[in-house]
Amino acid sequence: MNTESRLNFVILLGSLRKASLNAAIARALPDLAPPGISITSLGSIGDFPHYDADVQEEGFPAPVLAMAQQIAASDGVIIVTPEYNYSIPGVLKNAIDWLSRLSPQPFANKPVAIQTASPGLIGGARAQYHLRQSLVFLDAFVLNKPEAMISQAAQKIDPESLQLTDIGTREFLTRQISALAALANRLRE
Repeated sequence: MNTESRLNFVILLGSLRKASLNAAIARALPDLAPPGISITSLGSIGDFPHYDADVQEEGFPAPVLAMAQQIAASDGVIIVTPEYNYSIPGVLKNAIDWLSRLSPQPFANKPVAIQTASPGLIGGARAQYHLRQSLVFLDAFVLNKPEAMISQAAQKIDPESLQLTDIGTREFLTRQISALAALANRLRE
């Protein structure tokens, strides 16, 4: 990884619940970033109205435009999301639908890493596969490896502080962030 040029990644969180396992993962990411990488959170996708072409015709909502600008200005995106019913949460799909209508497309040619956390054994794998399908349409460059599917996440997060405490998971996420940085630097060349 080229650490000479600073990289700025943004986090798109697919959960609205404050005590979400995925929110805990997202909060940990800035501290897990290797030197030369900053990670900041985007606004809440809960601020987006339900997608409606009639609303779009009147003008894009301010939260959609603000998030699109932050994504476009970033060097990469980390999407952290739970799995709902073998797919992504509706609120995340809604955000993607809004963002997909913008031109220029904020995700186009943007490196993206996906992280899912689940109390179950599969770690949100099905959500990742569905999310990848939507990101193809947005012309994003999704990081293939390492895939971050955090299984049994409730055992890796302190229930009181809601902090990611599992050292192995923290180290793995740092490696994924480094891989995203390498992809971002390759795309710059």
